[in-house]
Amino acid sequence: MDAVRYDLVVIGTGPAGQKGAIAAAKLGKKVAVIDRKEMVGGVCLHTGTIPSKTLREAILYLSGFRERTFYGRDYAVSKDITVADLAFRVQKVLAREIEVVRAQLQRNHVETLSGSAHFVDANTVEIESLEGTTRVAADHVLIACGTRPAHSDTVPLDGKRIIDSDQLLKGDTLPRDLIVVGAGVIGLEYASMVTALNIKVTVIEARPTVLDFVDREMIDALLYFMRQRGAAFRLGEKVVSVGIDDRGRVVASLESGKEVHGDTLLYTVGRRTNADLLCLDAAGLCADERGRIAVNEFFQTAVPHIYAAGDVIGFPALASTSMEQGRLASRHMFGADGQTRRDPIPYGIYTIPEVSMVGRTEQELTAAKVPYEIGLAKFEELAKGQMLGVDAGLLKLLFDRKTRQLLGVHIFGERATEIVHIGQAVLAYGGTIDYFRDAVFNYPTMAEAYKVAGLDGLNRL
Repeated sequence: MDAVRYDLVVIGTGPAGQKGAIAAAKLGKKVAVIDRKEMVGGVCLHTGTIPSKTLREAILYLSGFRERTFYGRDYAVSKDITVADLAFRVQKVLAREIEVVRAQLQRNHVETLSGSAHFVDANTVEIESLEGTTRVAADHVLIACGTRPAHSDTVPLDGKRIIDSDQLLKGDTLPRDLIVVGAGVIGLEYASMVTALNIKVTVIEARPTVLDFVDREMIDALLYFMRQRGAAFRLGEKVVSVGIDDRGRVVASLESGKEVHGDTLLYTVGRRTNADLLCLDAAGLCADERGRIAVNEFFQTAVPHIYAAGDVIGFPALASTSMEQGRLASRHMFGADGQTRRDPIPYGIYTIPEVSMVGRTEQELTAAKVPYEIGLAKFEELAKGQMLGVDAGLLKLLFDRKTRQLLGVHIFGERATEIVHIGQAVLAYGGTIDYFRDAVFNYPTMAEAYKVAGLDGLNRL
């Protein structure tokens, strides 16, 4: 079987694969990307970031959630919201984004090969599709194959009442009450979304705390407002079995002897990579128990001409970081300059309300014995917050008491994931809290919270 040769073959067309392929193409290299025809754009586009965040916007609009401060708790744009109503917006956005991805690849002369890929050897990749089997040869390979929801033998998924996050919009009706197993980012995002639809939610988490990397004050605020909307949390509880009770409802049996009943159960305990589908051993590679591939600081695997980027290499597994990893991997493999900044990475958690952060938390600073001070701004006290109907929100600045250098930014509330980047820029350049006192912000804006928090922090000194 003759194999067409490429300078770079990329396995996967998610954020890491796209940016890696385009970066190599811009260096004049012959590049091909491989993915199943129905998955162009990767998990990020089809079942992950884009659909989940679009679903969030659809829920906020149709439920009238943002307007309830003005028009009452029972206000809604649509009184009888269906799965079809929510899926309509998601499908519209997906169709457009698929066109954008394809156009970007085509514009940069990146060839798209449809099918499922696996290694034959370290320089040869076989592609299986409905049209048959083909092979490509590569001087370099970038593995960017993404992830899928992790499953458990104790939770028998049926795709209807017991589901994972990929199956959430495939049902016929919305549940009256939902059990969410797993209080990671994905579990909390979906749990908070459905509470906006007045659906009762029970979140079960084996650990006694949730999202330990996030500032505790922000998590406490999020859980408080979710509880206000009917969410219940069973922390430190382990699910030992899941089945259907005599009324046809899902029942989750816990190690403590409790039982939790609901119409539907959503299982969101982690993800595993798709690397197990690639025949890594044929290329001289291996992965850990969750399918993660080890790489060095340049995203090289144990086989020097094979690189990996994105969720397949593990933490932080964000679309934003995956894009940069793919780009840097391509530039390194072809000897181009490709230094990334070592600044703190912003995190965005798209719950309702949002949580976003960059830099160090109070827990970290306390453990490191760093003498810090805080500056706070409440969103409901901002003019823009009043206009938007915001009834909850907080921006917290952490800074060094002696040098006044900014150390961390933590935000809970409307548009948190947008305005966090102001703090990110000040952190990146070693700025102090004085910047926020002296800077002029557009008025009225949510960004004005930085000035309020800056003045509050300086007053505390």
